[in-house]
Amino acid sequence: MVKDSFAGDRYVNPYTDFGFKMLFGSEINKELLISFVNSLLGGREVICDLKYLNTEHLGTSERDRRAVFDVYCENDRGEKILVEMQRGEQQFFKDRSIYYSTFPIREQGLKGEWDYELKAVYVIGILNFRFSDEENDNFHHEVKLVDLNTNKVFYDKLTFIYLEMPKFNKTEDELETMFDKWMFVIRNLSRLMERPTALQERVFTRLFESAEIARFTKEQYEEYEDSLKAYRDWLNTINTAVMKSRAEGRAEGLAEGREEGRIEERLELARKFKASGVPVNIIAANTGLSEDEISAL
Repeated sequence: MVKDSFAGDRYVNPYTDFGFKMLFGSEINKELLISFVNSLLGGREVICDLKYLNTEHLGTSERDRRAVFDVYCENDRGEKILVEMQRGEQQFFKDRSIYYSTFPIREQGLKGEWDYELKAVYVIGILNFRFSDEENDNFHHEVKLVDLNTNKVFYDKLTFIYLEMPKFNKTEDELETMFDKWMFVIRNLSRLMERPTALQERVFTRLFESAEIARFTKEQYEEYEDSLKAYRDWLNTINTAVMKSRAEGRAEGLAEGREEGRIEERLELARKFKASGVPVNIIAANTGLSEDEISAL
C-alpha cells in the first residue's frame, strides 16, 4: 500500500540526510549498501565486503575546496565507491560529480616509487530529479571514458552511475530483478504503509526493520524530525521557485502575445493607409513603424 503525503509516515524517508545515512552509511546496516551496489553492477562482479572511509576530504592544499561525501567506502579489492543522494538539480551537477571523483583517484598516489596503477573508482548518484537534457525514459545511466572513433571503453576503472529516480515508475507487480526492487524501495519507502510482498529477500527484512520510525530511540527520532524538516523546507523552496518560474513564463508569454498583437494591428493599419495612397512619412508618424518597414509591405 502506497500513500501520497508525509503525514503518518511509517518508514523513514531515504531522501533526508538522516534517512539515507542511517540506511546506507552506517556500519550496522552495511549489508544494505552491499546488496544495493551489487544490484547496480548486475553480476559483473560481486562485492563481499565494504569498509567505510572518511567522508570529508580536502584538496591538495588547505586552500582547496572541501568535499563532503554522503557515503564513501572501499570493497575487499580496494576499489573506491562513492554514493551520493542528490535531492535537487544543480546547474553544474555533472561538473561537481566529476570533481568529486578526483578525490578517491588522487588519494591513491603513493610517495616514493609508484607506477601509477589505480584501483577502480565508482561514483553512484541517486538523483531526485531528471537530467534536463534527457528526454527519454531511460533512468539508469552508466558512464565511462570511451574512444569516440571505436565506440569502445578506453578506460574501465572510472565509472559513473546515475539513477534518475522520478523516471522509475514500475509497480510492485512489475519488479523482476534486485535492481528493480532496490529502485522501488528507495523511490517509495516513505510512502509505504506495509512491506510489499515482492520484497521478501532477507536484506529487505533488515531494511524495513531499520527504517521503521516506531523503532527509533528518542534521540534518533528528534534527529530525523530535524532532517525531515530541512528536507520539507528545501522541497517547498524548490516547488515555490518552479511555480514562480512558470507564472513568470506565462506572464511573459501573455505580454509577448499582446505586443505581437499590437504590432500586427499597426502593420494592418499601415497596409490600409498605403493602399489608400497615404504618403509613407505620414503612415510612419501615425503607426510607429519605420519607413523601410512600410515600404516592404
